[in-house]
Amino acid sequence: TNRVLVVHEDTLTGGFGGEIAATLSEIAFNFLDAPIMRVASLDSPVPFNHALEKQFLPRERIAVALNRLLAF
Repeated sequence: TNRVLVVHEDTLTGGFGGEIAATLSEIAFNFLDAPIMRVASLDSPVPFNHALEKQFLPRERIAVALNRLLAF
């Protein structure tokens, strides 16, 4: 589809997904049909509470981002 969605459990800011996105944009920019999108954990400390941890990880946000990317 010539689209890229980088998903990882690290935080969005300062996470390794930014490096992956940067490398892909340097190498394959001309082949992409949409901007590279990233989905990651929230930019906050990892919570100890199980319910809060479920919100921290990007599970539900993956489907939303994927639909946005495919609709681009």
